[in-house]
Amino acid sequence: MRTPTVLAVATMALAGLTACSSTGSGAGAGTEATAAGSGAIAVAATDTECKVAKSDLAAGTSTFAITNSGTKVTEFYVYAPGDRVMGEVENIVPGLTREVVMELPAGMYETACKPGMTGKGIRGPLKVSGEHKPLSGDAGLAEAVASYKRYIKSQSDTLLDKTKEFTEAVKAGDVAGAKELYPVARTYWERIEPVAEVFGDLDPAIDARENDVPDGEEWTGFHRIEKDLWVKKDVGGDGPIADKLMTDVNTIVTKAATVDLSPVQLANGAKGLLDEVATGKITGEEDRYSHTDLWDFDANLQGSKAAVQALRPVLEERDADLVKTLDAKFADAEAALGRHRDGDGWKLHTELSKDDLRALSDAINALAEPISRVAAVVVK
Repeated sequence: MRTPTVLAVATMALAGLTACSSTGSGAGAGTEATAAGSGAIAVAATDTECKVAKSDLAAGTSTFAITNSGTKVTEFYVYAPGDRVMGEVENIVPGLTREVVMELPAGMYETACKPGMTGKGIRGPLKVSGEHKPLSGDAGLAEAVASYKRYIKSQSDTLLDKTKEFTEAVKAGDVAGAKELYPVARTYWERIEPVAEVFGDLDPAIDARENDVPDGEEWTGFHRIEKDLWVKKDVGGDGPIADKLMTDVNTIVTKAATVDLSPVQLANGAKGLLDEVATGKITGEEDRYSHTDLWDFDANLQGSKAAVQALRPVLEERDADLVKTLDAKFADAEAALGRHRDGDGWKLHTELSKDDLRALSDAINALAEPISRVAAVVVK
């Protein structure tokens, strides 16, 4: 199970495996504290506090630099009313500083640090005032968002179909059939996760691991069924869980079709998908019972690429060299992953050696570094 302590150890072990410095800018590394002199808003996170240097901001784009001085892995969020996520950064291990850029229109928000990465978090008010020209007012960026939403729509449609097939197999007690469908349905979920994560409690209801669930709350979603399929080998009592999963996926797909996205959310989503691989999935903690993690690796990589491709015309105009670097690093990462194809699917995580995992991690981190620069190009 991924407890916060285990994840911290795994992430630190991965840093040693990949020989990445904690002061680098790769997906697993984060960045050094740059609040001084960079204009970033410092956030001091501990196990008991979440001190944001400013609680009153001008509307527009802001960068938050979150330093974790606690003993638990933490996350940082800015929430709009209804716990709609405006921006986030996850898997901030102790001693690390990571940055995130957000576009915040005028309004009242809440900041939150989540030591241990569970619960509602340590919250504080954030007021954003004044007028600003939305990034989507730029025609190129507006088209980028529209293009990305078309991608989300196509993936969402298939997610609904494949989740329906999966849940029907579960309800029929077809363990073998459900096992085959599990990584397929999750492929489409992982590709749209940057948008799914906007909606507060729906994402964890669908995708939480057992140790991610606060005490007293019910564990539901893909991973609850995964455990029953591979460990218990019996899903006879999972009908209600399957029904709830289908309902939650339907809800999130409906919401995703209407959500307004900032162009900077595309950039953050592209990086966030790689962060998930580099700081968690590479260790095998995501699909810990089925070991089908490489399906998720590929889905995260393709989802990240789709977000960057939507932004491509703007990036080519503003930083053509960055686009060339991204193309090369995406090709390298896809090639590194492609070595582990198995028919129409992928090898199990447990079939990969330490050298295999090191090569994958190196390729993902090499790609994450230029992707970490996309947000700055979008907002300039």
